[in-house]
Amino acid sequence: MRAIAASMERVLFITSTRIGDAIINSGVLNHLVETRPDARFTIACGPLAASLFAAVPRLERVIVMAKKPAGGHWFDLWRQTVGTEWDLVVDLRCSATAWLLRARERRILRQADEPVHKVIEAASVLGLEDTPPDPGLWLSQADRAAALEHMPEGPGYLAICPSASWIFKVWPPEKFAEFILRFTGPDGVMPGARVVMLGGPHDAGYAQPIYDALPEFDFIDLLGLGLPETAACLARARLYVGNDSGLMHMSAAMGTPTLGLFGPSDDRCYAPWGDHCEAVRGPATFDEIDRAHGDRRKHPESLLADLAVDTVYDAARSLFERTKP
Repeated sequence: MRAIAASMERVLFITSTRIGDAIINSGVLNHLVETRPDARFTIACGPLAASLFAAVPRLERVIVMAKKPAGGHWFDLWRQTVGTEWDLVVDLRCSATAWLLRARERRILRQADEPVHKVIEAASVLGLEDTPPDPGLWLSQADRAAALEHMPEGPGYLAICPSASWIFKVWPPEKFAEFILRFTGPDGVMPGARVVMLGGPHDAGYAQPIYDALPEFDFIDLLGLGLPETAACLARARLYVGNDSGLMHMSAAMGTPTLGLFGPSDDRCYAPWGDHCEAVRGPATFDEIDRAHGDRRKHPESLLADLAVDTVYDAARSLFERTKP
């Protein structure tokens, strides 16, 4: 037992606060898990993303970094990790923390100067930008069993997430409703498909207008489901359509054919990752929207109004056909 403990490597992996960014970074973590079979992992992340890492193999600890004034959360992280001599510290938050710890090796991300996909940028911390590892999430058997209860075997499932971190990134609900009606209708691509509504515990306001527009639909409402269970449910979906959000990246990471809806965010950097994914936007480019709306956080309405239902329908149909088993 002592010999085994002595051979164990200790790896500290510092990742993002936001769910989507943490999922994007998961490819780097998975690469470390696969290539360092003797390592035990400590993962530092924000509260929202913490549950994503519960089933990581050889997990020693998850350190939750709840934001504090004056960067106090970074001091807390240092205090909890300074007593360990780390074999490797990987810092995807570009902080100074790694330099203040005892470590045999440090890898600290340097953000790209030009637009590049965030998966590639994250991979550069290990020098893997030419062969970036795909994001992926580890799930427990309990997570998969819960998903099977929510989404039993049967007709294909269309997963929808109508929310995003900001209202300006949200496709209007009436367009979502029209898309769902057409796509699952008798002449649609997935006739009779069950529609799964996904989102966070406070996203009912985004889903309700869709429910109101389609009162005859028997939606599977999974709003507020925990992140690991949501990931397991996404793995059972035949197709996902949603705004640029953490769940979009989660869907892509689970291997589900994923269509991301873009407007005021840059799909060059944040499109869902993988050959089984596509991004679609209206006629306005990101740069055009960016110039017209400098501080988008103050914009109280959707900036995806120019994204037509026909455009989304055609993109979803193409992706569905391309990803047939």
